[in-house]
Amino acid sequence: MVPLMNTSLPITSAQNPKVKQLQRLREKRERSQEQKFLIEGYREILRASSAKQPIETLFLCEELFLGSHEPELIQKVRLQGAHIYTLPKELFCRCSYRDRPDGLIAIAPIRRQSFASFKEAIYKRAAGQPLFLVIAESIEKPGNLGSMFRSADAAYVHGILVCDRQTDVFNPNVVRSSIGTLFTVPFIECSLEEALQFLQQEGVALVAATPHAQQLFTRIDLQDSVAIAMGSEQLGLSEELMQKAALHAKIPMLGEADSLNVAAATTLLLYEVVRQRS
Repeated sequence: MVPLMNTSLPITSAQNPKVKQLQRLREKRERSQEQKFLIEGYREILRASSAKQPIETLFLCEELFLGSHEPELIQKVRLQGAHIYTLPKELFCRCSYRDRPDGLIAIAPIRRQSFASFKEAIYKRAAGQPLFLVIAESIEKPGNLGSMFRSADAAYVHGILVCDRQTDVFNPNVVRSSIGTLFTVPFIECSLEEALQFLQQEGVALVAATPHAQQLFTRIDLQDSVAIAMGSEQLGLSEELMQKAALHAKIPMLGEADSLNVAAATTLLLYEVVRQRS
């Protein structure tokens, strides 16, 4: 094991400004003001680092490590320019937003995509194949949004357009539930109007997921460039998006419930695209 104390500075007081910053960044207002956010967890920080997401500060507690690869990651993050600090277990747990912390929390600057950089990223990821996008409209729960990123990564979606957001993409619970795939799938935050204009310019068909559709999602041709649109947990997709959609798809509901969790529904639709294209 690399001797971590040689590359880190100890913090023992809860009144330390660095510790207070960790606690402040749990709040959306503070993240907006400072344009920084938290990344907690080995896998999350590893994926952020691999995606060239800058990391300014890394806090660690060796007593909480769950594996043997943490020193390698810490060294990698240090070489990328991060400041490294150690915290005692009790103080680290007070700063963590997890029930079972694994001893790593980072502070990173928020980076927002322009449409030009988003377009470049999705076409690079598509590598000549028809575009495969997701529209996440007004998703309210951080856990659902993070899970949608996780499914998008697994299905190799080329990009996500987060429209008229109701939850902060950089909420710690989005990062956590995405397991770091927030850093692997290109995404852009925009208005619905901007998203629809982009899809039209790129010749991408909009597919609206709604229980009121006539066709099952397995009966719709999804092999050309498509954007799967998923709406808010409470209200579903907006009327404007429903009207603009070229295709409408429904998931059969055979029991008493009238809809699925939005993250579960997203996973089904994305893997239908995968099935058809394979």
